[in-house]
Amino acid sequence: MDMDEPAFRTIIEPFRIHSVEPIRMTTAAERADRIAGAAYNLFQLHADDVLIDLLTDSGTGAMSRDQWAAIQRGDESYAGSPSYFVFRDAVRDLFDFEHVIPVHQGRAAERILFSVLGGPGRVVPNNTHFDTTRANVEATGAEAVDLVIAEGRDPASHHPFKGNMDLDALDALLTERGADVPCVFVTVTNNSGGGQPVSLANLRGVRALCDTHGKPLFLDACRFAENAWFIREREAGQGERDVVDIVRDMAALADGMTMSAKKDPMGNIGGWLALDDPDLAQECRNMLILTEGFPTYGGLAGRDLEALAQGLKEVVQHDYLRYRITATAYLGEALQKAGIPVLSPIGGHAVYIDARALLPHLDPLHYPGQAVAVALYELGGVRSCEIGTVMFGRRPDGAEVPAPMDLVRLAIPRRTYTQSHMDYVIEVCQRLAERAHRLPGYRIVDEPNALRHFTARFEPIH
Repeated sequence: MDMDEPAFRTIIEPFRIHSVEPIRMTTAAERADRIAGAAYNLFQLHADDVLIDLLTDSGTGAMSRDQWAAIQRGDESYAGSPSYFVFRDAVRDLFDFEHVIPVHQGRAAERILFSVLGGPGRVVPNNTHFDTTRANVEATGAEAVDLVIAEGRDPASHHPFKGNMDLDALDALLTERGADVPCVFVTVTNNSGGGQPVSLANLRGVRALCDTHGKPLFLDACRFAENAWFIREREAGQGERDVVDIVRDMAALADGMTMSAKKDPMGNIGGWLALDDPDLAQECRNMLILTEGFPTYGGLAGRDLEALAQGLKEVVQHDYLRYRITATAYLGEALQKAGIPVLSPIGGHAVYIDARALLPHLDPLHYPGQAVAVALYELGGVRSCEIGTVMFGRRPDGAEVPAPMDLVRLAIPRRTYTQSHMDYVIEVCQRLAERAHRLPGYRIVDEPNALRHFTARFEPIH
């Protein structure tokens, strides 16, 4: 037998469990009481009342032994901490940008960048803006425009790179409104579109259009390693390459990036803004000092910077990425076999239930995604997140329209849950599907002006 070839179908977790935390078991009656007390908003639940928490993969993963050891090396000097330079060099090893500006999380990087580049009358194209990105663009008075390919708006499409930018649409926008476009963004992987990857070929196409029209290209790169793994697995000519080299190719096509380091960099907190333009970097640092902190800590403790530097080394390991993507696919494929409509192909960090297809009896403005998310919690204590009309349906002028898709995201924290946890989630979803035709819709009884899904109050429509 060739010992270099994998001998078994089962892909095991490439780690042993070193420490555990308890899960408090709840009853159906307790969960019904808790969700009603939270005004049917999953974000308002106490985490102690959740059995399996798939609300987000942002900052919810388990750090490694070596990350905890790195925390002990953290230097808390206000200015010029050695921990900053460890962090900066780890970022530059993958993303060779001259200026690396730490922030406390990704939305701070977005706020700083768009406060400089945004403003009334400006328009920022993206394959698909996520919620905080869109909010930070629109908070400046600018317009956030989504230009994902048509397949990216079709939950049933099996296109291997459904996160790709529609190049013809981007070219048309830059031709028609180029003077209003301060930069072009691409989100990798495309979270709002189901954790779907963007191909290297598509990134090169976006880069060519940016060069033609004289526009900088930025990556929202919080799941860069998962995107690179999909490129390795699905794109012609990439199958034998090291993920690190693919990541560097992705970064080389961009002029800068925003990062929530609570995702692929394996941190519980943190992020950065990185770019090459020295004048833009200086403006951003000025904004950073106003709200985040000195440029060598940017709202983070030195121990956080050290943990992120170590996490960047771990996330690009092939054994980890193979396990990560396979574990997500395990959940998604089981739901498909059970007849539950999910967005295909399965993404990297989450499985997305197509709530509109599962609950065809509900009008999109009765929030089928919220109905599914509430039911998952009531039935089995599984907390998920609506990615649909609640999150994206309100326009800047206040009008409400159905989102292109009503999805429910089951986001899997990194290195946190075992296969038996996922088997339990599968059972809960199967039970929900049996009762789907009886689920009520929801209405919003109170909401803020922006990012309403975090704090809105709902009530069922009986």
